[in-house]
Amino acid sequence: MKTLTTIILLLIPAFIFAQTTKVVVRAQAKDAKFIGTGIGGAYVIIRNDLTGEILAKGLTTGNSGNNDVLMKQPHQRHTRLSDDQTAKFEANLALDTPTFVTIEAIAPVNRKSSAVKASTQLWLIPGKPIDEDGIILQIPGMMVDILEPQSHQVFTQTTLKDHQLKLRINLVMMCGCVINKNGFWKSDNLEVKALVKKDGMKFGEVSLSFTSQDNIFEGMLSVHEKGLYEVQIYAYDRVNKNTGIDRINFVIQ
Repeated sequence: MKTLTTIILLLIPAFIFAQTTKVVVRAQAKDAKFIGTGIGGAYVIIRNDLTGEILAKGLTTGNSGNNDVLMKQPHQRHTRLSDDQTAKFEANLALDTPTFVTIEAIAPVNRKSSAVKASTQLWLIPGKPIDEDGIILQIPGMMVDILEPQSHQVFTQTTLKDHQLKLRINLVMMCGCVINKNGFWKSDNLEVKALVKKDGMKFGEVSLSFTSQDNIFEGMLSVHEKGLYEVQIYAYDRVNKNTGIDRINFVIQ
């Protein structure tokens, strides 16, 4: 009888003994808010570190969080940064043994040129939730989008007024938060500059200034010669040392 019981136990699938384990993962932009539905979300992957098996995957959904809690109030120990509406990815894993996992977040997932991957590792214990704020992965960077000129746009000397070419970008935080003069993310803290190459050689640098429109920076590049041009425009926060970059190529005929 004892032998029969042992055989039966061996034949019972492991999932019968598994316990549901709740895991909440959030992605937070550096010095800013959570990355949620409004910017396309962060793509989260939870893997068994030993086997590489993907245990769960999906997007963070929800809003970017509370301005007062995240940007105004001092953060004290054990005080939550999120609420029930704050962007998150939630997984309910069936675990029958403590499992060491790697958790990755790629964000903002809809902006491949700006997306950053952040990761961490931890033990998950069957039946012991990682909830409330859960795992918060910090996503450094800023989203820089060059609006003018367009990629591989072709100009002629006659179409450029006084040999001046406008450089224009849209710049936001990784959570989509607005940059302007008087908000939480101040334009005056930022250095925005274009690094220009012509035919593969260093050509010059141009500073871009904040306009009266939220997120928009502009500058003028002097071009007197035909050639193949490459522009890299970066943003650098002098206070928190955050960075972002975009690049394009254009042609002067």
